[in-house]
Amino acid sequence: MSLKRKATDPPTSSDPKKPKANGSITSFFGAPKSARTSSTATPAITFDKEKWIKTLTAEQKDLLKLEIDTLHESWLKELKDEVTSAGFLDLKRFLKRERESGKKIFPKEEDVYSWSRHTPFNTVKVVILGQDPYHNDNQAHGLSFSVQSPTAAPPSLKNIYKALVRDYPAFTPPPNNGGLLTPWAKRGVLLLNTCLTVRAHDANSHSNRGWEKFTQKVIDLVAAKRNRGVVFLAWGAPAGKRVGKVDRKKHLVLMSVHPSPLSASRGWFDCGHFLKTNVWLEDRYGAEGCIDWSLGGKSLLKVEEKVVEKTKEVVKPVKKGGNAEDEFEDDEAEAAMAEAFEAETKKIESVKVEEVKPASKDD
Repeated sequence: MSLKRKATDPPTSSDPKKPKANGSITSFFGAPKSARTSSTATPAITFDKEKWIKTLTAEQKDLLKLEIDTLHESWLKELKDEVTSAGFLDLKRFLKRERESGKKIFPKEEDVYSWSRHTPFNTVKVVILGQDPYHNDNQAHGLSFSVQSPTAAPPSLKNIYKALVRDYPAFTPPPNNGGLLTPWAKRGVLLLNTCLTVRAHDANSHSNRGWEKFTQKVIDLVAAKRNRGVVFLAWGAPAGKRVGKVDRKKHLVLMSVHPSPLSASRGWFDCGHFLKTNVWLEDRYGAEGCIDWSLGGKSLLKVEEKVVEKTKEVVKPVKKGGNAEDEFEDDEAEAAMAEAFEAETKKIESVKVEEVKPASKDD
C-alpha cells in the first residue's frame, strides 16, 4: 500500500494550482516526484581513480592506502581534495603512530569506511548522525549505532527500537536481540559517526584529531549535492550542531534528544522520526523511495492510511531564522531543547500513533 491517500500526485513547484491548506508537505518544499528509476538507479562514477593516484606523493600514497583501498569511489570522488588536505594527512600520521605503538583501534581498519560502501554517495536519502564508535570488542564496524553480530543491541539502540515500534507497531528487533543495522545502510540510510576511530576501551580518545572536520565535509557534501533532498536525523546536542547549516528548504531536519537512557525520557520515544521520514521521502521520491525500517522481519512500508495522513499534518518545515535549536553548548542547553521539543509534542498528541501519558510529578 502506498503512503498516499489518493493516487494523484501532490502539487509541485511547477503546478500553477495553489496547494490546499492541509495538502501534502510537498506544498511547503516544492519538490516534484520522479519515477523509480531516477530515485534508485546508481549512475556511473565519472572519476579516474588511477589518474588521481598518480598525482599523489609517495608519502600520501602510504598514508592514504586505506582511503584508496576501502573508501567507495563515489565518495572518494567527492572527498579527494579533503583527504589530501594538511589536516587530514596529520590525522593519518597520528593514526599510524597509534598503530605502530601497539594501540588497539576500533573499528578494524577495513571497516572504518564501511558506511561508504554500504551507502554510496548517490544513494543517500537519510543521514543518522552518531558520535564516537563503540570502544569495546566486537561492537564497532563503521556504522553509527550499529553493532556486529552476535553482540546484543546497546541501550541507545534498544531505545531506537522502542521509538520505531511507536511509528511501526509491526517492527520486531533482529533475532537474539541483535543490533546490526546494515539493512538500513543498504537502503539509503547513511549511518555516520562524528569520529571514525577510537582507541580500545578509551572513549573519545581520537576526538579533536581531525575526524570531525572530515565527517563534517561528508555532511556538507550530502547537503550540497543530494539535490532531491535528504532527511537528516539529529539526535542530541552534538548532532544538532552538525546540521546547523543544512538548508531546511531543500532538506528535512528532524531533531530530538539522544536515545541514550540518560535523555530518552525527555521526548525521544514520541519523536515519530521514522514515520515522518517516510512521509517526506514519498513526496520527494515516490513510494519506492521510502525506507523500509525492518531488520529481518516483514517489510514495514505497508502502514494504515489514516496514520500516515495524520502524520503528514505534523511534518512542517522550519521557519526562516528558526535555528536556535542548533545553538547547544552543554547538557543544560540540550535540556532546554528537550523542553521545547516536548512542548511541541503536546500540540500533536492527537495524531500520534500511540499516545503515552506523561508521568505525574510524584512518579
